[in-house]
Amino acid sequence: MKTFIETTLRTFCIALVLASLGACAFAPGMRFDPDWPVDPNDPSSVPTMKQITPSLVLAEKHARESQVDEAVDAMMGNGMPYVIGPGDILSIVVWDHPELVFPTQAYAIGTGATELTLGDSSSNIPGYPVSSDGYIQFPYLGLLKVAGLTEIQVRDLIIKNSRDYIRNPQITVRVLGYRSKRVHLEGELKNPGTVAMNDLPLHLMEAINRAGGILPSADRSRIFVLRGGKAVQIDLPRLIERGVDLTRIMLKPGDIVRVSPRDESRIFVMGEVYAPQAMNLRDGRMSLTEALGAAGGPNQSTADPAQIFVVRTTPQALPEVYHLDSSSASALAVAEQFQLKPKDVVFVDTGNLGRWNRFISLLFPSAQTVQTAAAVGR
Repeated sequence: MKTFIETTLRTFCIALVLASLGACAFAPGMRFDPDWPVDPNDPSSVPTMKQITPSLVLAEKHARESQVDEAVDAMMGNGMPYVIGPGDILSIVVWDHPELVFPTQAYAIGTGATELTLGDSSSNIPGYPVSSDGYIQFPYLGLLKVAGLTEIQVRDLIIKNSRDYIRNPQITVRVLGYRSKRVHLEGELKNPGTVAMNDLPLHLMEAINRAGGILPSADRSRIFVLRGGKAVQIDLPRLIERGVDLTRIMLKPGDIVRVSPRDESRIFVMGEVYAPQAMNLRDGRMSLTEALGAAGGPNQSTADPAQIFVVRTTPQALPEVYHLDSSSASALAVAEQFQLKPKDVVFVDTGNLGRWNRFISLLFPSAQTVQTAAAVGR
């Protein structure tokens, strides 16, 4: 008994000495220190830290909206007439000259030509196919370059070149097979794949509808249009709130539309909260207050409410840290306006008392081990 008491007293003395030296430093667990470099070999690689204040929240909101608005505005338009390209199939009817009509087309003077076989991609469409270098072979005129022209321009070209062979030519030109221009859709769509462009200008919502619509697993705020090596993000819920006419977001041949899944828009809540977890943003939106609330809030026994951080990665792999001091609950009103981004980490640091309790909880088992060892030694 005497040995146990002596051992316990020695343990308490050690604990008091360590406490005077800063016992919290010996406590286990993750913590945030703005002076710790990210790269141990580069002392200057410390994270940049910003205080979450009303002015910062408003500045972030303005920058976010301006960036999205400029990119989307560049895609707005009313569409252009269809331009013929390689692979398209043309119907060319010269009135009063039935010998120039394809045998599989019905022809009657005064009633026009009626195509018997139609389709967007069938190779059996009766008509003049546009070659890979943009030409068609037309009777009397030989090769005609039609790629890059509209239906009206092709008609005018044939009329101009056929006056020596046909008196007062009356010609009708139509595209029967639209095969030269495609838009590709992938991601969280019911029927992802390729959509052919026709004489009706193709806008974003029409292309999505042709693919069967957006799945419930999609993040409607992260629809990307890849064009010319650049990706433009389309935030549908926000554009709808602004009253933007979505039918004016026009697509171009070769565009790739990708609808991102919600799983790619996760954030992580860690540290002294009741339920640390990863959670998906809701259509790309979640405030800092919402994230903390979904995780049960800061642990009132162990958390330091003045040390709540949002850690955000940058293209340079250096963290950008936002700090919230919620010692007063009024700070949560500011946090409600601070929008998180995909892959953000919300970290609630431990208070000094919580670290001390952890240190003591590890120390007492150590004391018991010393006592047991002493008993065995006797």
